Amino acid sequence: MTVFLTSVQSVLVIVLITALGYILRKTGWFADSFGGNIASLITKIALPASIFMGVMNNLTRSSLLSLGKGIIFPALAVVIGYLIAYLTVKVLKIKKGRRGIFINAVVNANTIFIGMPLNNALFGEKAMSYFLIYYIINTVSTWAFGVYLISNDDPTVTNEKKEHKINWKKLLPMPLVGFIVALIWLLLDLPVPTFMGQTLSYVGALVTPLSLIYIGIVLCDAGLGNFKFERDSILALVGRFILSPLVLILLLKAGASFGIDLPTLMRQTLVVQSATPMLAVLPILAKEAHGDVKYATDVVVMSTVLFVVVVPILMAILQFI
Repeated sequence: MTVFLTSVQSVLVIVLITALGYILRKTGWFADSFGGNIASLITKIALPASIFMGVMNNLTRSSLLSLGKGIIFPALAVVIGYLIAYLTVKVLKIKKGRRGIFINAVVNANTIFIGMPLNNALFGEKAMSYFLIYYIINTVSTWAFGVYLISNDDPTVTNEKKEHKINWKKLLPMPLVGFIVALIWLLLDLPVPTFMGQTLSYVGALVTPLSLIYIGIVLCDAGLGNFKFERDSILALVGRFILSPLVLILLLKAGASFGIDLPTLMRQTLVVQSATPMLAVLPILAKEAHGDVKYATDVVVMSTVLFVVVVPILMAILQFI
């Protein structure tokens, strides 16, 4: 019951901040260009800072090197998730501008802003090292590949306009650069000066509130009357809450049958993280790539709200994992 109440309160915080963005846009506080300005600020400055400090605050060289065999299972689950989501896009003909969003919605999770506090509520600090296994896989998956799928799904770019050369800005987005720099910093055991750490922490703290305010702005511009469940949204929700954890559970069971049996707490932590809501920054990434921002906003809000229902179901399933 405590975990359920924790999840409800977390969702309420998200809803209230999103509502703030909606109200301020509705009352004319935000200009038409403000949403785009927020998107650039988050993806190019705040997110890299947040990821850098997340690594520095939650990982050490010894914990990074000792994660071991546990990292194989979420890594394989992510690869399988990408394959299934890609096939779904092709078979069901999801339209351009939604494809990258859909694949990310199915595969990549909101581990930091919802996954971490929920994991702490469920298992406490003793599960933090296990949480970091999924965090690493999810971060690399999102910023090394997921964001590339979204940016490469720009509906304003036709096949004739595409240049056949490597776009390093797409292959190395700033959030991924932040993660790579953090790993190098960590492995070299370099200290983070106090002023630098505080600055990056303050800037990184902008990610969640600004992302939610941006969602509120998009909801206002699109109109709440247009907010509805449609085929592509339902498919994304099924992928996030059913397919993603199911694939990981099956892999864990298969591993156990081959003698690769992980600690119970590690298994439970990985499964919980695999079923957390979609990335709050999906609408911002869609905006940057001229994708379907309304669709991205819909699936993020839906998954965040429905997660309140998913939590007790997850708790029941965890007893058998």
